[in-house]
Amino acid sequence: MFSSIARHPFRFVTLGGFLSVGLLVWALPPQGGANAAGKTKTAMATPAEPKLTYPPTKTVDQVDEYHGEKVKDPYRWLESLDSEETRQWVEAQNKVTFSYLEKIPGRDKLKQRLTELWNFEKYSAPFREGNRYFYSYNSGLQNQSVLYTLTSLDAQPQLLLDPNTLAKDGTVALAGMSVTHDGNLMAYGLSAAGSDWQEWRVRDVQTGKDLPDVIKWIKFSGAAWTRDNKGFFYGRFDEPKNTGKSLEDVNFFQKLYYHRLGTPQAQDTLVYEDKQHKEWQFAPQVSDDGKYLIVTVAKGTDDKYRILYQELDKPGAKFVELINNFDAEYTFIDNDGPVFFFKTDLKAPKAKIIAIDVRKPTERKELIPESQDTLQHVSVVNGSFVATYLHDATTSVKVFDLNGKFVRDVQLPGLGTSMGFAGRRAYKETYYAFTSYNMPATIYRLDLTSYESKVWKQPQLKFNPQDFETKQVFFTSKDGTKVPMFLTAKKGIKQDGLNPTYLYGYGGFNIPILPSFSVADLVWMEHGGLIAYVNLRGGGEYGEEWHRAGTKLRKQNVFDDFIASAEWLIKNKYTSSSKLSIAGGSNGGLLVGASITQRPDLFAAAIPSVGVMDMLRFHKFTIGWEWIDDYGSSDNPEEYKALRAYSPYHNIKPGTAYPATMVTTADHDDRVVPGHSFKFAAALQAAQKGNAPVIIRIDVRAGHGAGKPTSKRIDEAADRLAFLGKNLGIDFSK
Repeated sequence: MFSSIARHPFRFVTLGGFLSVGLLVWALPPQGGANAAGKTKTAMATPAEPKLTYPPTKTVDQVDEYHGEKVKDPYRWLESLDSEETRQWVEAQNKVTFSYLEKIPGRDKLKQRLTELWNFEKYSAPFREGNRYFYSYNSGLQNQSVLYTLTSLDAQPQLLLDPNTLAKDGTVALAGMSVTHDGNLMAYGLSAAGSDWQEWRVRDVQTGKDLPDVIKWIKFSGAAWTRDNKGFFYGRFDEPKNTGKSLEDVNFFQKLYYHRLGTPQAQDTLVYEDKQHKEWQFAPQVSDDGKYLIVTVAKGTDDKYRILYQELDKPGAKFVELINNFDAEYTFIDNDGPVFFFKTDLKAPKAKIIAIDVRKPTERKELIPESQDTLQHVSVVNGSFVATYLHDATTSVKVFDLNGKFVRDVQLPGLGTSMGFAGRRAYKETYYAFTSYNMPATIYRLDLTSYESKVWKQPQLKFNPQDFETKQVFFTSKDGTKVPMFLTAKKGIKQDGLNPTYLYGYGGFNIPILPSFSVADLVWMEHGGLIAYVNLRGGGEYGEEWHRAGTKLRKQNVFDDFIASAEWLIKNKYTSSSKLSIAGGSNGGLLVGASITQRPDLFAAAIPSVGVMDMLRFHKFTIGWEWIDDYGSSDNPEEYKALRAYSPYHNIKPGTAYPATMVTTADHDDRVVPGHSFKFAAALQAAQKGNAPVIIRIDVRAGHGAGKPTSKRIDEAADRLAFLGKNLGIDFSK
């Protein structure tokens, strides 16, 4: 029940039904720095310094032909991550980067303040299985959150899994988990050094000891237990032929297996595969009543699925195709015997809830129609649908009975983001986390008989959230589309054009950017800075139409929205170009790369993190082929033209004054392989006119962001703040 499809290239695996709010920091903005509190703001940066001397980067005569057009790729050799030449280049670049960062005044003070503010207790929303509750906890500065279990909410917590004991440097992380219906066994996945590859084990919850079972080569899959607790379904890829290239080789032909406890993985039963469609992936769920195995079939990152099911209580039963085409989202919620409930966006871009009787599979009964708000998540708890909606990128929650009749709204603590609401039909309670831009996650228990929310865990903070305020504004993009943006700063900020501003966006894969807390944000605001989060097209804030408006041939809309948000901030005198920085991670790294190549004059500094920078070759590595649903492919002539027009790597122009830029990536990123960032940084260094620095920070024993230890997060945040502070004319040492 609590496993995640987890196939999206830029999404994290939800850990067994609870959300570690505030701990999945990469998905929040990679923050920057600002002027010291109480200091006079000026519109001018510090005097120009001599241009950095970069390590020599060779070029090669690599030319590719796309639909009759020849395209140079002079830094192709940097795609070879394991070559000695690339390793030497990485070492040389890091030497320049850290030499630059170490000389920035106030960097040590930044790290000290970040560490001080980071040191508060962090809880996830608990979830229940059987007579046990499960939740994660971080005492403050632990590299990885620790998993605990309780027999009651006021019982003494029992340590279940501490990832901090698994690696001295804190780089082994809990990547996923699934607990049996009775709460006695837990399957869990571990990821090393940030890799998407996971190794799964099984732990006895009562004793805290592992069973002999070990499952390898899992990626983008959870585990779905059978109700007899004898085993679970999971998806995996074949073991790579060359394990030395497992971080970069392409992944095809996922297969669905059943693992029976006490047997070696080699004896696992192949449940389902499709030899004709190498891109298809299979996410298993077992219905709450244990009678059905539901398999969600995906072929990319697009939220369009096929649905198969198998009757588990009938030996030898074959799979039945319930939904046999990729025409819409179909997310299985629950079932009443043969009647299945789905969340779908079929003829409903903002989603609705339908019922399908598998005995009459062609019939669709609409239970809860599409509304003006975007339906994000649905669970069945206390015999009711608990539905989470987005209203202008903030959370609202409604309760309906199983016939679709509206029961009531759930009163939330305020405007922000609420996540959780997991449970089972028989439970009369659920839990959720509430967070906002100025408040870390507080955990609430929601009584589904009285609908009263009570605080279960609340962080004790070393700052006053009331010192800061958030407001939502709307601006008009290039084509007239109204786009929302959240602005957060100290109360009383002046619109004098002098505020150091950190503008963050994502805009892709139907993923919404929602209010959430970040320590690095807080440090920025403490020093007089403004934080701006913009809800770009391509994201999931307003449903599938909003998403589609920022994909493939319409991807330029995303960059137009981002540029328009920057222009609005300047026009309304929140900031100026000399005080404006931008950042984004993953697809957001692409956003930053495209923005600075299209409008280098608009920004003073930029931090593209783990970005997709080569839009002509992204589909040739690991899971990159999945992103074709959003980006298109250079193999398609029309899509090639669109990709070539904005591909950051291919649109760097020699002799251009680009903003001060710090590219960030990691050596174990097997989601967006670091070759993207390597090539982009090399080309940008060669093209840069003037003295603004172009450096690349390459983290070691780290991946795309998931599971990154707290120590590395703090180090990275300090470097981001220091870099932006220096290049916006801010002295953090005073």
